[in-house]
Amino acid sequence: MSADTPDYKDTLTLPVTDFPMRAGLPQREPDWLTRWERIGVYDRLREKALAGTGEREPFTLHDGPPYANGHLHIGHALNKVLKDMVVRSQQMMGRDARYVPGWDCHGLPIEWKIEEEYRKRGRNKDEVDIVDFRQECRRFAEGWIDIQREEFKRLGVTGNWADPYLTMDFHAERVIAEEFQTFLMNGTLYRGSKPVMWSPVEKTALAEAEVEYHDKESFTIWVKFRVTDFSLPDIVLGGEEDTPEAREAVIASEADAARHFVGAHVVIWTTTPWTIPSNKAVVFGRDFSYGLYEVTDAPEECWAKAGDRYIIADKLAGDVLGRARLDPSMYRRLRNVTPAQLDGMTLAHPLAGAEGAKGEWDDPRDFRAAGFVTDEEGTGFVHCAPSHGMEEYELYRDLGMLSEVITYNVEDDGKFRDDLPFFGGRFILSRKGGEGDANKAVIDKLVEVGGLLARGKIRHSYPHSWRSKAPVIYRNTPQWFAAIDRPVGDGRDTYGTTIRERALRSIDELVTWTPKTGRNRLHSMIEARPDWVLSRQRAWGVPLTCFVKTGAKPTDPDFLLRNEAVNARVLDAFEAEGADAWYKPGAKERFLGNDADPNEYEQVFDILDVWFDSGSTHAFVLRDRPDGSEDGIADLYLEGTDQHRGWFHSSLLQACGTLGRAPYRGVLTHGFTLDEHGRKMSKSLGNTVAPQKVIDQYGADILRLWVAQSDYTADLRIGEEILKGTADSYRRLRNAFRFLLGNLADFDPSTAVDPAEMPELEAWVLHRLAELDATVREGYARYDFQGVFRALFEFATGDLSSFYFDIRKDALYCDGDAPRRRAAQTVLDLLFHRLTTWLAPVLVFTMEEVWLERFPGETSSVHLQDMPETPEAWRDPALADKWAGIRRVRRVVTAALEVERRDKVIGASLEAAPVVHVRDEGMLAAVKSVPFEDVCITSAVSLTGDPLPSEAFRLPEVEGVGVVFEKAEGRKCQRCWKILPDVGTHAHPGVCARCDTALG
Repeated sequence: MSADTPDYKDTLTLPVTDFPMRAGLPQREPDWLTRWERIGVYDRLREKALAGTGEREPFTLHDGPPYANGHLHIGHALNKVLKDMVVRSQQMMGRDARYVPGWDCHGLPIEWKIEEEYRKRGRNKDEVDIVDFRQECRRFAEGWIDIQREEFKRLGVTGNWADPYLTMDFHAERVIAEEFQTFLMNGTLYRGSKPVMWSPVEKTALAEAEVEYHDKESFTIWVKFRVTDFSLPDIVLGGEEDTPEAREAVIASEADAARHFVGAHVVIWTTTPWTIPSNKAVVFGRDFSYGLYEVTDAPEECWAKAGDRYIIADKLAGDVLGRARLDPSMYRRLRNVTPAQLDGMTLAHPLAGAEGAKGEWDDPRDFRAAGFVTDEEGTGFVHCAPSHGMEEYELYRDLGMLSEVITYNVEDDGKFRDDLPFFGGRFILSRKGGEGDANKAVIDKLVEVGGLLARGKIRHSYPHSWRSKAPVIYRNTPQWFAAIDRPVGDGRDTYGTTIRERALRSIDELVTWTPKTGRNRLHSMIEARPDWVLSRQRAWGVPLTCFVKTGAKPTDPDFLLRNEAVNARVLDAFEAEGADAWYKPGAKERFLGNDADPNEYEQVFDILDVWFDSGSTHAFVLRDRPDGSEDGIADLYLEGTDQHRGWFHSSLLQACGTLGRAPYRGVLTHGFTLDEHGRKMSKSLGNTVAPQKVIDQYGADILRLWVAQSDYTADLRIGEEILKGTADSYRRLRNAFRFLLGNLADFDPSTAVDPAEMPELEAWVLHRLAELDATVREGYARYDFQGVFRALFEFATGDLSSFYFDIRKDALYCDGDAPRRRAAQTVLDLLFHRLTTWLAPVLVFTMEEVWLERFPGETSSVHLQDMPETPEAWRDPALADKWAGIRRVRRVVTAALEVERRDKVIGASLEAAPVVHVRDEGMLAAVKSVPFEDVCITSAVSLTGDPLPSEAFRLPEVEGVGVVFEKAEGRKCQRCWKILPDVGTHAHPGVCARCDTALG
């Protein structure tokens, strides 16, 4: 610039905005939270729906209640952010999207915490009044609800936080009891005794959803059951076969078999030595090949002796005898053992006749075939303790023999009953869940009586309580069950007469699954599951509000009191006082009233499985609350994939028992969170990621963006490097919005240009908006947040920042009040309204910041907006094809100029006037029809169909296009910096014709 040339900087229309480059999210997000609470965004949206007189179709996402215990982990954050993106996107697409957050408040984890405090203070729980204890549990839950509520809100999650649902609210406890009474009255409730997963440490039954599997080292033993007798059914010989010789041969054959078999041992294998005292039977597989093996020699320190005979499945014999330290030269196979011969054997328990056993194990063991025996591991025989194994229990239940095989040797704390010979008072597990002394005691006694062939240890996957982390056992206990294959008889039979039928048909006929694999998982679980165990032997929960006849058997028709008046009194009391009313003095007499004699009935004090509590939420939230759903059915349940055996499962069973169908129309499941190396997070590995730490470092919007960028249908990885990548994506998006805001600062909507009058480039942007509108709406409707964000990010950074914004900067800064600039600003305004609302469900804080930058005001908020309708008329596929070709040619030009820039031939693209050779006539015509020098951000461009010179720059992926570099001729315009021949020939010194016009 010479001394005679003015400084034209102030004549440019440069971007003006206070929108900062650096977001400062950790510091600024709390202010937006305060603002939303002050202006009542969630309540105003509900008012908006009411004012619309039914124009907005309701959408209800029913919240699966987190447990009111402990700070949030990254899995909580993933879950709540996904829910929030669903609710916000549905709302902004024109629905009345309601979200009532809730908490699961009852159950063992809280009880466990209170008991821990008691133990620290040397206090005995059994000496505390149960109502006082329950009140302590209630206060504990209330404290954590307040903490977790603030942590969830900090994530930017919208909802009715002022009035959440709690399973311990009095009305909720009343409805839970009422739902239970439905099972009581329709006859699906029964009391039974069967093996259930039992936590000796917590002294209660556990549901499958309360169990997790970890590796555990267990004792493994090979035990000998002696064959004490052998006989076969009489063989009837007929006709010519019935000769004295034939009869003698049959007798001799049986005698030979008896000589071999009596005194031999059937060998079983188990990883639970503690179950041997409860053994009642041994079973075999009818389709397997068995052999009788005789020991011919034995090494020292071996429990097998020469002459011993063992019956083992042939496939497993080598492994079993090897475990006994016998090599193949030390035994021989004597003969086949057929299933019929096994049927003829009588077995003795290894402790039969033991001195001091007091006859506990002297009865012969039942010995029969069973379908669950395998010859893949073990010995081909399975020892049966039906009190501690579901398959054995079901076998003898179906045989009608339970009374003969059920034992009660193990008490609720995992201790053998005191009067059990040899083992009384021994514990399966220690008080802290470690190895007790029962297994060793059993093994030692088996060694002493000669009942052991081999022993060892094995590391295998084993069920543990997810609360105490201690191993669990199967234990036969009296429990309350809901029969899922018994006709319900309530007349709600559209989808089946039993709970199982209704559930399976609901899964296939009523529910949309996201992803679709969720259907298969839940269907297979429901198809194979046993009856639902409803009872728990604890104190903090909703009691099973029923009474049983004193002295009656569970199978007696009058065992359970079914009386509507009694039920009503219970429900009225719970509504007013909560479930504590059940435990107050005189409760039995109060509730029975004059309808039943208190002396003839016993009050049940077990509490309901907490999964029944949360499974009942559809009744007291969706059905009973004014902000529930019109038909009591949720549009969506959304939880982690573990809830196929948890909340999805229990809610389905519960509703099929009371409503006759599933309580949801849609189910979405997400994966688990892993560290960035794909490992499960654990405190011991030190690889956990706390949501609050991410928020403190990056802001909640970065955490939300990580969720949106991830494929939630699989397990999700998170860590420092992943979050850095997410933050970089955020930065690039933020820059795009800063460009929008800066160049809309002086936009006057009254000067907006009609789309029909816009230049082609602007029309192309409108076409892309029409395409994206469909992509965004369809994606949000499918809950495909990753697809929505990917499309918007690629549009913002590729189509806009790297292309449209780059091209139009010149017009926006230098054109002045010209049609082209007004058209560009009109498009920027249209972009602004769509991008902010499209991204608001994900980047809740940032889009609010962007919105308020343009539309400040005490009551203004992007979250009160809907996504604007985008005219279908903006679509122009032919124009899109044309500009796709133009962009391919442009890509060759920009790549060619980058070479010149790298070689320092030029400093900026405006110094170039390239010659562009385009072989295809149609493509050449397309680029000639637009101001291609503006598209390429050069001062000039020459377009030709001449053959490509050998020195032309080419890109292999764009055939038929070559670029020969030429420098721009002329002088540099001191206003727009283009190099043009006419610079200096106009009224204003040192400018080009366009700038001279702009200067006026």
